[in-house]
Amino acid sequence: MSVEWREIRTDRLLLRPLGPEDRDDVVEIQTDPRTNRYHPAPPSEEETEVKLTAWLEHWKAHGFGYLAVVPLATGAVAGIGGLQHLEFGGVRLLNLYYRFRPEAWGRGYATEMARAVVDWAERELPEFPVQISVNIANEPSLRVAERLGFTAYTETFYDGAVSRHFRKIPKRGDARRA
Repeated sequence: MSVEWREIRTDRLLLRPLGPEDRDDVVEIQTDPRTNRYHPAPPSEEETEVKLTAWLEHWKAHGFGYLAVVPLATGAVAGIGGLQHLEFGGVRLLNLYYRFRPEAWGRGYATEMARAVVDWAERELPEFPVQISVNIANEPSLRVAERLGFTAYTETFYDGAVSRHFRKIPKRGDARRA
């Protein structure tokens, strides 16, 4: 199933599709040791390039995906975030992801971006639950999940650390899929 994404503007942010022109910003954000303090194995530049290619392919295949998060006040990419398809525990869902430059931390951008894309998913893809997976030591992201009304449902060892997985069942979705 493919949907048509229209960029979203919140009070402070422009959420637009990632493109090849965002390569330098993506590499800088993804490989910055500060943005990886909760990840035991930070990605290399090469691994980040592979991820970006996969993210762009998701856009082509599905019409939505991870986004450039751009504060309207600056016009510069402050982070990456959005939704992509994922199968987890035999359930097809939407994975909520974000990572921001340290200079953007503490401004509420993660919550603002996430709320906008979750609302979009509830309208456009109500058949899929949304999941966010958070390293249990990452207190700021645990607070974001709680602010958004996600419910913790399991913990697993993932990517070198214990992660807590949260889900939000779309309002109009089929709860049997969750």
